[in-house]
Amino acid sequence: MQFGDVAIDDAEGVILAHSLRLDAKALKKGTVLTADDIVILREAGYTQVVAARLDPGDVSEEDAANRLARAMVGDAVTAGAAFTGRSNLYAETAGVVVYDAARLDAFNLVDESVTLAMVPPFQAVEAGQMIATLKIIPFAVPEDTVLLTESIARRDTPMVRVAPFRPTRIGLVQSRLPGTKESVLNSTFEVTRARLHPMNSEICHEVRCDHATTDITKAIEETLQHGAQMVLISGASAVVDRRDVVPAGIVAAGGTVTHFGMPVDPGNLMLMGRIGDATVIGLPGCARSPKLNGFDWVLQRAVARLPVDGREVMRMGIGGLLKDIPSRPMPRTRAKEGKVTPPAHKVPARRPRIGAIILAGGQSRRMGEINKLLADIGGRAMVRHVADNVLNSGADPVVVVIGHEADRVRGALGGCPVVFAENPDFGDGLSTSLKTGLAALPQDVDGAIVCLADMPKVNASVINRLIEAFDPIEGRAIVVPTRRGKRGNPVLFARRFFEQMGAVSGDVGARHIIGEHTEIVVEVEVEDESVLIDVDTPAALAAITSEGLP
Repeated sequence: MQFGDVAIDDAEGVILAHSLRLDAKALKKGTVLTADDIVILREAGYTQVVAARLDPGDVSEEDAANRLARAMVGDAVTAGAAFTGRSNLYAETAGVVVYDAARLDAFNLVDESVTLAMVPPFQAVEAGQMIATLKIIPFAVPEDTVLLTESIARRDTPMVRVAPFRPTRIGLVQSRLPGTKESVLNSTFEVTRARLHPMNSEICHEVRCDHATTDITKAIEETLQHGAQMVLISGASAVVDRRDVVPAGIVAAGGTVTHFGMPVDPGNLMLMGRIGDATVIGLPGCARSPKLNGFDWVLQRAVARLPVDGREVMRMGIGGLLKDIPSRPMPRTRAKEGKVTPPAHKVPARRPRIGAIILAGGQSRRMGEINKLLADIGGRAMVRHVADNVLNSGADPVVVVIGHEADRVRGALGGCPVVFAENPDFGDGLSTSLKTGLAALPQDVDGAIVCLADMPKVNASVINRLIEAFDPIEGRAIVVPTRRGKRGNPVLFARRFFEQMGAVSGDVGARHIIGEHTEIVVEVEVEDESVLIDVDTPAALAAITSEGLP
Protein backbone atom coordinates (compact mmCIF):
# COMPACT_ATOMS: atom_id res chain seq x y z
CA MET A 1 0.00 0.00 0.00
CA GLN A 2 1.28 3.44 -0.91
CA PHE A 3 0.80 6.24 1.59
CA GLY A 4 1.64 9.93 1.59
CA ASP A 5 0.96 13.20 -0.21
CA VAL A 6 -0.97 12.82 -3.47
CA ALA A 7 -1.46 15.61 -5.99
CA ILE A 8 -5.09 16.54 -6.56
CA ASP A 9 -4.78 15.73 -10.27
CA ASP A 10 -3.87 12.13 -9.34
CA ALA A 11 -6.18 11.73 -6.34
CA GLU A 12 -9.30 10.15 -7.87
CA GLY A 13 -9.77 6.71 -6.36
CA VAL A 14 -7.34 7.14 -3.45
CA ILE A 15 -8.33 6.69 0.20
CA LEU A 16 -8.38 9.91 2.19
CA ALA A 17 -6.18 9.57 5.28
CA HIS A 18 -7.61 12.43 7.33
CA SER A 19 -11.06 14.01 7.55
CA LEU A 20 -11.51 17.37 5.83
CA ARG A 21 -14.34 19.69 6.75
CA LEU A 22 -15.08 21.85 3.71
CA ASP A 23 -17.81 24.42 3.15
CA ALA A 24 -19.39 22.33 0.38
CA LYS A 25 -18.98 18.92 1.97
CA ALA A 26 -17.33 17.08 4.84
CA LEU A 27 -14.96 14.39 3.58
CA LYS A 28 -14.41 11.70 6.19
CA LYS A 29 -11.23 9.74 6.81
CA GLY A 30 -11.38 6.58 4.67
CA THR A 31 -13.43 8.20 1.89
CA VAL A 32 -12.53 6.93 -1.57
CA LEU A 33 -12.28 10.19 -3.47
CA THR A 34 -14.53 10.58 -6.52
CA ALA A 35 -14.27 13.02 -9.44
CA ASP A 36 -16.89 15.23 -7.73
CA ASP A 37 -14.81 15.22 -4.54
CA ILE A 38 -11.76 16.34 -6.51
CA VAL A 39 -13.72 19.32 -7.88
CA ILE A 40 -14.75 20.33 -4.35
CA LEU A 41 -11.17 20.02 -3.09
CA ARG A 42 -9.84 22.17 -5.93
CA GLU A 43 -12.46 24.83 -5.26
CA ALA A 44 -11.43 24.81 -1.60
CA GLY A 45 -7.82 25.49 -2.63
CA TYR A 46 -6.30 22.05 -2.09
CA THR A 47 -3.45 21.02 -4.37
CA GLN A 48 -2.67 17.76 -2.59
CA VAL A 49 -4.06 15.45 0.08
CA VAL A 50 -2.62 12.80 2.37
CA ALA A 51 -3.99 9.52 1.08
CA ALA A 52 -3.44 5.82 0.56
CA ARG A 53 -3.49 3.83 -2.65
CA LEU A 54 -3.78 0.05 -2.64
CA ASP A 55 -1.17 -2.05 -4.43
CA PRO A 56 -1.97 -5.23 -6.34
CA GLY A 57 -2.35 -8.03 -3.79
CA ASP A 58 -3.54 -5.72 -1.01
CA VAL A 59 -6.77 -6.54 0.83
CA SER A 60 -8.86 -3.58 1.98
CA GLU A 61 -9.40 -3.15 5.71
CA GLU A 62 -13.09 -4.00 5.36
CA ASP A 63 -12.54 -7.19 3.36
CA ALA A 64 -9.70 -8.32 5.63
CA ALA A 65 -11.73 -7.79 8.79
CA ASN A 66 -14.76 -9.60 7.39
CA ARG A 67 -12.66 -12.57 6.24
CA LEU A 68 -10.89 -12.97 9.55
CA ALA A 69 -14.06 -12.54 11.61
CA ARG A 70 -15.83 -15.22 9.57
CA ALA A 71 -12.88 -17.57 10.05
CA MET A 72 -12.72 -17.29 13.84
CA VAL A 73 -16.37 -17.46 14.95
CA GLY A 74 -17.40 -20.75 16.49
CA ASP A 75 -20.54 -22.01 18.21
CA ALA A 76 -22.88 -19.34 19.59
CA VAL A 77 -20.73 -16.45 18.32
CA THR A 78 -21.71 -13.96 15.64
CA ALA A 79 -19.61 -11.33 13.90
CA GLY A 80 -20.82 -7.87 12.99
CA ALA A 81 -20.13 -6.59 9.49
CA ALA A 82 -16.82 -4.71 9.37
CA PHE A 83 -16.82 -0.94 9.38
CA THR A 84 -13.63 1.14 9.17
CA GLY A 85 -11.66 -2.08 9.48
CA ARG A 86 -13.34 -3.21 12.70
CA SER A 87 -15.56 -6.21 13.25
CA ASN A 88 -16.99 -6.94 16.69
CA LEU A 89 -17.85 -10.44 17.88
CA TYR A 90 -20.89 -11.05 20.06
CA ALA A 91 -22.23 -13.92 22.16
CA GLU A 92 -25.46 -15.30 20.74
CA THR A 93 -26.45 -16.77 24.09
CA ALA A 94 -25.57 -16.56 27.76
CA GLY A 95 -22.62 -18.79 28.54
CA VAL A 96 -18.86 -19.01 28.98
CA VAL A 97 -16.34 -17.78 26.40
CA VAL A 98 -13.89 -20.49 25.38
CA TYR A 99 -10.63 -19.98 23.49
CA ASP A 100 -6.92 -20.78 23.74
CA ALA A 101 -4.91 -17.80 24.98
CA ALA A 102 -1.75 -19.08 23.24
CA ARG A 103 -3.62 -19.16 19.94
CA LEU A 104 -4.77 -15.57 20.45
CA ASP A 105 -1.14 -14.57 21.03
CA ALA A 106 -0.10 -16.37 17.84
CA PHE A 107 -2.75 -14.47 15.90
CA ASN A 108 -1.63 -11.08 17.22
CA LEU A 109 2.06 -11.86 16.69
CA VAL A 110 1.68 -12.30 12.93
CA ASP A 111 1.76 -8.59 12.08
CA GLU A 112 1.18 -5.30 13.87
CA SER A 113 -1.48 -4.36 11.32
CA VAL A 114 -3.92 -7.07 12.50
CA THR A 115 -5.17 -6.90 16.09
CA LEU A 116 -7.66 -8.95 18.07
CA ALA A 117 -8.79 -8.18 21.63
CA MET A 118 -10.96 -10.62 23.59
CA VAL A 119 -12.52 -10.85 27.01
CA PRO A 120 -10.57 -13.19 29.34
CA PRO A 121 -10.92 -16.92 28.68
CA PHE A 122 -13.85 -18.56 30.51
CA GLN A 123 -15.56 -15.26 31.25
CA ALA A 124 -19.31 -15.53 31.73
CA VAL A 125 -21.22 -13.40 29.24
CA GLU A 126 -24.79 -12.42 28.48
CA ALA A 127 -26.58 -12.90 25.18
CA GLY A 128 -25.63 -10.00 22.91
CA GLN A 129 -22.52 -9.07 24.89
CA MET A 130 -19.41 -8.10 22.93
CA ILE A 131 -16.69 -10.69 23.48
CA ALA A 132 -14.02 -9.57 21.00
CA THR A 133 -13.08 -6.78 18.63
CA LEU A 134 -10.97 -7.30 15.51
CA LYS A 135 -9.28 -4.21 14.07
CA ILE A 136 -7.22 -3.82 10.90
CA ILE A 137 -4.97 -0.86 11.64
CA PRO A 138 -4.07 0.47 8.15
CA PHE A 139 -6.41 0.93 5.19
CA ALA A 140 -5.22 -2.36 3.68
CA VAL A 141 -2.98 -5.35 4.44
CA PRO A 142 -1.13 -7.76 2.14
CA GLU A 143 -2.96 -10.92 1.11
CA ASP A 144 -0.20 -13.06 2.68
CA THR A 145 -0.87 -11.49 6.08
CA VAL A 146 -4.57 -12.18 5.78
CA LEU A 147 -3.97 -15.79 4.74
CA LEU A 148 -1.66 -16.48 7.68
CA THR A 149 -3.91 -14.94 10.32
CA GLU A 150 -6.92 -16.58 8.67
CA SER A 151 -5.27 -20.00 9.02
CA ILE A 152 -4.66 -19.41 12.74
CA ALA A 153 -8.23 -18.21 13.25
CA ARG A 154 -9.71 -21.23 11.48
CA ARG A 155 -7.40 -24.22 12.08
CA ASP A 156 -9.26 -27.43 12.92
CA THR A 157 -11.85 -25.51 14.91
CA PRO A 158 -12.72 -21.79 14.93
CA MET A 159 -10.80 -19.68 17.42
CA VAL A 160 -13.60 -18.70 19.80
CA ARG A 161 -16.91 -20.17 20.90
CA VAL A 162 -19.42 -19.68 23.68
CA ALA A 163 -20.38 -22.72 25.74
CA PRO A 164 -24.03 -22.02 26.58
CA PHE A 165 -25.36 -22.35 30.09
CA ARG A 166 -27.53 -25.43 30.27
CA PRO A 167 -30.56 -25.42 32.55
CA THR A 168 -29.53 -27.26 35.71
CA ARG A 169 -31.55 -28.37 38.72
CA ILE A 170 -29.67 -27.29 41.84
CA GLY A 171 -30.00 -28.68 45.35
CA LEU A 172 -29.00 -26.33 48.17
CA VAL A 173 -27.95 -27.63 51.59
CA GLN A 174 -27.40 -25.14 54.41
CA SER A 175 -26.11 -26.25 57.79
CA ARG A 176 -26.54 -24.33 61.02
CA LEU A 177 -24.87 -24.11 64.42
CA PRO A 178 -26.42 -22.86 67.66
CA GLY A 179 -26.87 -19.12 67.19
CA THR A 180 -27.03 -19.23 63.37
CA LYS A 181 -29.65 -16.71 62.31
CA GLU A 182 -32.37 -17.78 59.90
CA SER A 183 -32.04 -14.39 58.23
CA VAL A 184 -28.49 -15.37 57.17
CA LEU A 185 -29.77 -18.61 55.65
CA ASN A 186 -32.61 -16.77 53.93
CA SER A 187 -30.16 -14.28 52.48
CA THR A 188 -27.87 -17.07 51.23
CA PHE A 189 -30.81 -18.73 49.51
CA GLU A 190 -31.76 -15.49 47.71
CA VAL A 191 -28.17 -14.70 46.72
CA THR A 192 -27.72 -18.21 45.33
CA ARG A 193 -30.98 -18.09 43.43
CA ALA A 194 -30.00 -14.73 41.92
CA ARG A 195 -26.58 -16.16 40.99
CA LEU A 196 -28.22 -19.03 39.11
CA HIS A 197 -30.84 -16.98 37.29
CA PRO A 198 -28.54 -15.62 34.53
CA MET A 199 -27.41 -19.21 33.97
CA ASN A 200 -30.95 -20.43 33.23
CA SER A 201 -30.83 -22.63 36.32
CA GLU A 202 -32.83 -22.85 39.54
CA ILE A 203 -32.86 -24.25 43.05
CA CYS A 204 -35.14 -27.28 42.86
CA HIS A 205 -34.90 -28.20 46.56
CA GLU A 206 -33.38 -26.73 49.71
CA VAL A 207 -32.60 -28.50 53.00
CA ARG A 208 -31.51 -26.82 56.23
CA CYS A 209 -29.87 -29.06 58.82
CA ASP A 210 -27.50 -29.17 61.77
CA HIS A 211 -23.79 -28.85 61.07
CA ALA A 212 -23.05 -32.54 61.59
CA THR A 213 -21.83 -35.20 59.20
CA THR A 214 -24.90 -37.45 59.43
CA ASP A 215 -27.31 -34.54 58.99
CA ILE A 216 -25.44 -33.20 55.97
CA THR A 217 -25.38 -36.68 54.43
CA LYS A 218 -29.15 -37.01 54.79
CA ALA A 219 -29.67 -33.52 53.36
CA ILE A 220 -27.54 -34.32 50.31
CA GLU A 221 -29.48 -37.53 49.69
CA GLU A 222 -32.78 -35.66 50.00
CA THR A 223 -31.82 -33.10 47.36
CA LEU A 224 -30.72 -35.87 44.98
CA GLN A 225 -34.05 -37.63 45.50
CA HIS A 226 -35.73 -34.40 44.38
CA GLY A 227 -33.87 -34.49 41.07
CA ALA A 228 -30.89 -32.26 41.80
CA GLN A 229 -28.18 -32.47 39.13
CA MET A 230 -25.80 -30.42 41.27
CA VAL A 231 -25.65 -29.95 45.04
CA LEU A 232 -24.33 -26.81 46.69
CA ILE A 233 -23.44 -27.04 50.38
CA SER A 234 -23.19 -23.86 52.44
CA GLY A 235 -21.66 -24.93 55.75
CA ALA A 236 -22.17 -23.03 58.97
CA SER A 237 -18.42 -23.28 59.51
CA ALA A 238 -15.71 -23.01 56.84
CA VAL A 239 -14.15 -26.26 55.61
CA VAL A 240 -10.54 -26.41 56.82
CA ASP A 241 -9.59 -29.98 55.90
CA ARG A 242 -10.61 -32.78 53.53
CA ARG A 243 -11.81 -34.72 56.61
CA ASP A 244 -13.97 -31.87 57.95
CA VAL A 245 -17.74 -32.13 58.43
CA VAL A 246 -18.90 -31.18 54.90
CA PRO A 247 -16.46 -33.41 52.97
CA ALA A 248 -17.16 -36.25 55.41
CA GLY A 249 -20.87 -35.86 54.67
CA ILE A 250 -20.21 -36.09 50.91
CA VAL A 251 -18.20 -39.29 51.36
CA ALA A 252 -20.85 -40.81 53.66
CA ALA A 253 -23.44 -40.11 50.94
CA GLY A 254 -21.46 -42.31 48.55
CA GLY A 255 -19.43 -39.57 46.93
CA THR A 256 -15.81 -38.58 46.59
CA VAL A 257 -13.96 -35.35 47.29
CA THR A 258 -12.18 -34.42 44.06
CA HIS A 259 -10.49 -31.15 45.08
CA PHE A 260 -10.11 -28.80 48.01
CA GLY A 261 -8.91 -25.21 47.84
CA MET A 262 -8.31 -22.86 44.94
CA PRO A 263 -5.80 -20.11 44.05
CA VAL A 264 -8.53 -17.47 43.93
CA ASP A 265 -9.27 -14.90 46.59
CA PRO A 266 -12.04 -14.55 47.71
CA GLY A 267 -12.84 -18.24 47.34
CA ASN A 268 -9.79 -20.09 48.66
CA LEU A 269 -11.77 -22.56 50.80
CA MET A 270 -13.90 -24.11 48.07
CA LEU A 271 -14.51 -27.87 47.99
CA MET A 272 -15.46 -30.02 45.01
CA GLY A 273 -16.82 -33.55 44.87
CA ARG A 274 -19.01 -35.97 42.96
CA ILE A 275 -21.82 -38.34 43.82
CA GLY A 276 -22.61 -40.45 40.77
CA ASP A 277 -23.29 -38.03 37.93
CA ALA A 278 -23.97 -35.10 40.25
CA THR A 279 -21.41 -32.37 40.96
CA VAL A 280 -21.15 -31.34 44.61
CA ILE A 281 -19.60 -28.03 45.66
CA GLY A 282 -18.82 -27.00 49.22
CA LEU A 283 -19.19 -23.23 49.18
CA PRO A 284 -16.59 -20.87 50.59
CA GLY A 285 -17.98 -18.32 53.03
CA CYS A 286 -17.73 -15.54 50.43
CA ALA A 287 -20.43 -17.27 48.37
CA ARG A 288 -22.98 -15.76 50.78
CA SER A 289 -22.16 -12.43 49.12
CA PRO A 290 -23.36 -11.52 45.61
CA LYS A 291 -19.90 -10.17 44.76
CA LEU A 292 -17.72 -12.10 42.32
CA ASN A 293 -15.60 -14.82 43.92
CA GLY A 294 -13.86 -18.05 42.97
CA PHE A 295 -17.03 -20.09 43.43
CA ASP A 296 -18.59 -18.17 40.51
CA TRP A 297 -15.82 -19.30 38.16
CA VAL A 298 -16.36 -22.95 39.06
CA LEU A 299 -20.16 -22.74 39.04
CA GLN A 300 -20.24 -21.03 35.64
CA ARG A 301 -18.07 -23.68 33.99
CA ALA A 302 -19.99 -26.49 35.64
CA VAL A 303 -23.37 -25.18 34.42
CA ALA A 304 -21.90 -24.73 30.93
CA ARG A 305 -20.74 -28.37 31.09
CA LEU A 306 -17.08 -27.43 30.71
CA PRO A 307 -14.31 -29.46 32.38
CA VAL A 308 -13.62 -28.13 35.85
CA ASP A 309 -11.49 -30.77 37.59
CA GLY A 310 -8.79 -30.15 40.15
CA ARG A 311 -6.11 -29.24 37.63
CA GLU A 312 -8.44 -26.74 35.96
CA VAL A 313 -9.08 -25.12 39.33
CA MET A 314 -5.37 -25.00 40.13
CA ARG A 315 -4.80 -23.02 36.92
CA MET A 316 -7.16 -20.23 38.01
CA GLY A 317 -4.46 -18.25 39.80
CA ILE A 318 -3.84 -15.96 36.81
CA GLY A 319 -6.26 -13.11 37.47
CA GLY A 320 -7.40 -14.91 40.62
CA LEU A 321 -6.96 -11.92 42.93
CA LEU A 322 -10.54 -10.66 42.69
CA LYS A 323 -10.67 -8.35 45.69
CA ASP A 324 -9.82 -5.20 43.79
CA ILE A 325 -11.26 -5.76 40.32
CA PRO A 326 -13.80 -3.18 39.01
CA SER A 327 -16.82 -5.40 39.67
CA ARG A 328 -16.10 -5.30 43.42
CA PRO A 329 -15.86 -2.21 45.64
CA MET A 330 -12.19 -1.26 45.45
CA PRO A 331 -9.84 -0.96 47.20
CA ARG A 332 -11.88 -1.92 50.24
CA THR A 333 -9.37 -0.98 52.94
CA ARG A 334 -8.54 2.44 51.53
CA ALA A 335 -12.21 3.10 50.81
CA LYS A 336 -12.96 2.62 54.50
CA GLU A 337 -10.29 5.19 55.26
CA GLY A 338 -12.06 7.65 52.97
CA LYS A 339 -9.13 7.87 50.55
CA VAL A 340 -10.80 6.25 47.56
CA THR A 341 -14.34 6.46 46.23
CA PRO A 342 -15.44 2.98 45.09
CA PRO A 343 -16.30 3.07 41.37
CA ALA A 344 -19.63 2.11 39.89
CA HIS A 345 -20.15 -1.44 38.65
CA LYS A 346 -18.64 -1.94 35.21
CA VAL A 347 -21.30 -2.67 32.59
CA PRO A 348 -20.16 -5.16 29.92
CA ALA A 349 -20.11 -4.00 26.32
CA ARG A 350 -22.93 -5.45 24.28
CA ARG A 351 -24.40 -5.21 20.84
CA PRO A 352 -26.31 -1.90 20.72
CA ARG A 353 -30.07 -2.26 20.89
CA ILE A 354 -31.55 -0.30 18.03
CA GLY A 355 -35.29 0.31 17.82
CA ALA A 356 -37.13 1.32 14.68
CA ILE A 357 -39.85 3.89 14.16
CA ILE A 358 -42.02 3.57 11.06
CA LEU A 359 -43.81 6.86 10.39
CA ALA A 360 -47.19 5.76 9.02
CA GLY A 361 -49.56 8.42 10.36
CA GLY A 362 -49.50 11.07 7.62
CA GLN A 363 -52.33 12.14 5.33
CA SER A 364 -50.41 11.89 2.03
CA ARG A 365 -52.01 15.12 0.77
CA ARG A 366 -50.14 15.02 -2.54
CA MET A 367 -51.82 11.70 -3.35
CA GLY A 368 -55.33 13.16 -3.37
CA GLU A 369 -57.97 10.73 -2.13
CA ILE A 370 -55.57 7.77 -2.12
CA ASN A 371 -53.90 6.55 1.05
CA LYS A 372 -50.68 5.40 -0.56
CA LEU A 373 -49.68 3.35 2.45
CA LEU A 374 -52.62 1.01 1.78
CA ALA A 375 -51.96 0.71 -1.95
CA ASP A 376 -51.69 -2.89 -3.10
CA ILE A 377 -48.24 -3.87 -4.35
CA GLY A 378 -47.97 -7.54 -5.24
CA GLY A 379 -50.75 -8.58 -2.90
CA ARG A 380 -49.59 -6.58 0.13
CA ALA A 381 -50.14 -3.03 1.25
CA MET A 382 -47.16 -0.73 0.85
CA VAL A 383 -46.92 -0.24 4.61
CA ARG A 384 -46.84 -4.02 5.07
CA HIS A 385 -43.83 -4.28 2.75
CA VAL A 386 -42.04 -1.64 4.83
CA ALA A 387 -42.92 -3.32 8.13
CA ASP A 388 -41.82 -6.74 6.90
CA ASN A 389 -38.48 -5.35 5.76
CA VAL A 390 -37.84 -3.68 9.12
CA LEU A 391 -38.97 -6.75 11.08
CA ASN A 392 -36.53 -8.91 9.12
CA SER A 393 -33.66 -6.65 10.21
CA GLY A 394 -31.88 -6.46 13.54
CA ALA A 395 -34.05 -3.58 14.77
CA ASP A 396 -36.00 -4.31 17.96
CA PRO A 397 -38.62 -3.22 18.82
CA VAL A 398 -40.42 -1.92 15.75
CA VAL A 399 -42.80 0.94 16.55
CA VAL A 400 -45.39 1.90 13.92
CA VAL A 401 -46.86 5.37 14.37
CA ILE A 402 -50.42 5.56 13.07
CA GLY A 403 -52.82 8.48 12.74
CA HIS A 404 -54.66 9.06 9.45
CA GLU A 405 -56.99 6.08 8.81
CA ALA A 406 -55.40 4.40 11.81
CA ASP A 407 -57.73 1.38 11.86
CA ARG A 408 -57.07 0.59 8.19
CA VAL A 409 -53.31 0.84 8.63
CA ARG A 410 -53.51 -1.31 11.74
CA GLY A 411 -55.54 -3.85 9.78
CA ALA A 412 -52.98 -3.93 6.95
CA LEU A 413 -50.37 -4.88 9.54
CA GLY A 414 -52.46 -7.55 11.20
CA GLY A 415 -50.27 -10.28 12.70
CA CYS A 416 -47.08 -8.24 12.54
CA PRO A 417 -45.16 -8.20 15.85
CA VAL A 418 -44.98 -4.42 16.00
CA VAL A 419 -45.83 -1.85 18.66
CA PHE A 420 -48.53 0.58 17.54
CA ALA A 421 -48.33 4.17 18.75
CA GLU A 422 -51.31 6.32 17.79
CA ASN A 423 -50.69 10.00 17.10
CA PRO A 424 -53.87 12.07 17.63
CA ASP A 425 -52.11 15.18 16.27
CA PHE A 426 -51.03 13.67 12.94
CA GLY A 427 -52.56 16.62 11.10
CA ASP A 428 -49.97 18.95 12.63
CA GLY A 429 -47.12 17.42 10.66
CA LEU A 430 -44.47 14.73 10.61
CA SER A 431 -42.77 16.06 13.76
CA THR A 432 -45.72 14.97 15.91
CA SER A 433 -45.44 11.40 14.63
CA LEU A 434 -41.71 11.39 15.30
CA LYS A 435 -42.33 12.56 18.85
CA THR A 436 -44.99 9.86 19.33
CA GLY A 437 -42.66 7.15 18.06
CA LEU A 438 -39.78 8.19 20.29
CA ALA A 439 -42.04 8.15 23.35
CA ALA A 440 -43.05 4.56 22.57
CA LEU A 441 -39.49 3.22 22.55
CA PRO A 442 -38.25 1.43 25.69
CA GLN A 443 -35.66 3.09 27.88
CA ASP A 444 -32.91 0.57 27.10
CA VAL A 445 -32.60 1.24 23.37
CA ASP A 446 -29.29 2.81 22.36
CA GLY A 447 -30.65 4.40 19.21
CA ALA A 448 -33.51 4.50 16.74
CA ILE A 449 -33.69 4.14 13.01
CA VAL A 450 -36.40 6.41 11.60
CA CYS A 451 -38.14 4.77 8.62
CA LEU A 452 -40.61 6.28 6.21
CA ALA A 453 -43.65 4.14 5.45
CA ASP A 454 -43.57 5.07 1.75
CA MET A 455 -40.10 3.58 1.06
CA PRO A 456 -40.88 -0.10 0.44
CA LYS A 457 -37.69 -0.80 -1.51
CA VAL A 458 -35.41 -0.40 1.52
CA ASN A 459 -34.73 -4.00 2.51
CA ALA A 460 -33.47 -5.57 5.73
CA SER A 461 -29.85 -5.78 4.53
CA VAL A 462 -29.69 -2.00 4.12
CA ILE A 463 -31.09 -1.47 7.62
CA ASN A 464 -28.61 -3.97 9.07
CA ARG A 465 -25.71 -2.16 7.42
CA LEU A 466 -26.74 1.03 9.16
CA ILE A 467 -27.00 -0.77 12.49
CA GLU A 468 -23.56 -2.35 12.07
CA ALA A 469 -22.03 1.06 11.33
CA PHE A 470 -23.48 2.58 14.52
CA ASP A 471 -20.84 3.08 17.23
CA PRO A 472 -21.10 6.30 19.28
CA ILE A 473 -17.88 5.48 21.14
CA GLU A 474 -16.00 5.68 17.85
CA GLY A 475 -17.83 8.84 16.80
CA ARG A 476 -20.56 7.23 14.69
CA ALA A 477 -23.69 8.42 16.50
CA ILE A 478 -25.74 9.29 13.39
CA VAL A 479 -25.74 6.89 10.44
CA VAL A 480 -26.98 8.02 7.04
CA PRO A 481 -27.31 5.87 3.90
CA THR A 482 -26.01 7.27 0.63
CA ARG A 483 -26.15 6.31 -3.02
CA ARG A 484 -23.46 7.79 -5.25
CA GLY A 485 -22.85 10.44 -2.62
CA LYS A 486 -26.50 11.48 -2.25
CA ARG A 487 -28.03 11.08 1.19
CA GLY A 488 -31.23 9.10 1.66
CA ASN A 489 -33.40 7.39 4.27
CA PRO A 490 -33.78 5.79 6.79
CA VAL A 491 -31.45 7.47 9.27
CA LEU A 492 -30.21 6.06 12.58
CA PHE A 493 -29.86 8.39 15.57
CA ALA A 494 -28.26 7.69 18.95
CA ARG A 495 -30.43 8.06 22.04
CA ARG A 496 -28.59 11.25 23.01
CA PHE A 497 -30.53 13.02 20.22
CA PHE A 498 -34.02 11.83 21.20
CA GLU A 499 -34.82 14.91 23.26
CA GLN A 500 -33.69 17.22 20.46
CA MET A 501 -35.65 15.20 17.89
CA GLY A 502 -38.78 15.38 20.04
CA ALA A 503 -38.51 19.17 20.25
CA VAL A 504 -39.01 19.80 16.51
CA SER A 505 -42.34 21.11 15.28
CA GLY A 506 -44.32 21.27 12.07
CA ASP A 507 -44.00 19.08 9.02
CA VAL A 508 -40.26 18.46 9.42
CA GLY A 509 -38.18 15.59 10.68
CA ALA A 510 -34.74 15.54 12.23
CA ARG A 511 -32.58 16.31 9.19
CA HIS A 512 -31.31 19.55 10.72
CA ILE A 513 -29.68 17.52 13.51
CA ILE A 514 -27.45 15.83 10.94
CA GLY A 515 -26.16 19.20 9.74
CA GLU A 516 -25.52 20.36 13.30
CA HIS A 517 -23.42 17.32 14.22
CA THR A 518 -21.36 16.54 11.11
CA GLU A 519 -18.39 15.39 13.18
CA ILE A 520 -20.29 12.31 14.42
CA VAL A 521 -22.19 11.53 11.21
CA VAL A 522 -21.12 8.50 9.19
CA GLU A 523 -22.33 7.86 5.65
CA VAL A 524 -22.88 4.30 4.47
CA GLU A 525 -22.85 3.83 0.72
CA VAL A 526 -25.48 1.28 -0.41
CA GLU A 527 -25.64 -0.75 -3.60
CA ASP A 528 -28.98 0.37 -5.00
CA GLU A 529 -31.31 3.35 -5.28
CA SER A 530 -33.75 2.14 -2.61
CA VAL A 531 -32.72 4.73 -0.02
CA LEU A 532 -33.56 7.55 -2.44
CA ILE A 533 -36.96 6.32 -3.62
CA ASP A 534 -40.06 7.39 -1.72
CA VAL A 535 -43.53 7.08 -3.18
CA ASP A 536 -44.90 10.60 -2.84
CA THR A 537 -46.82 11.17 -6.11
CA PRO A 538 -49.48 9.25 -8.01
CA ALA A 539 -46.97 8.71 -10.83
CA ALA A 540 -44.44 7.17 -8.45
CA LEU A 541 -47.14 4.93 -6.99
CA ALA A 542 -48.22 3.80 -10.46
CA ALA A 543 -44.62 3.01 -11.38
CA ILE A 544 -43.87 0.93 -8.30
CA THR A 545 -47.24 -0.85 -8.51
CA SER A 546 -46.59 -1.88 -12.11
CA GLU A 547 -43.00 -3.02 -11.61
CA GLY A 548 -43.63 -4.68 -8.24
CA LEU A 549 -41.16 -5.38 -5.47
CA PRO A 550 -38.70 -8.23 -4.91
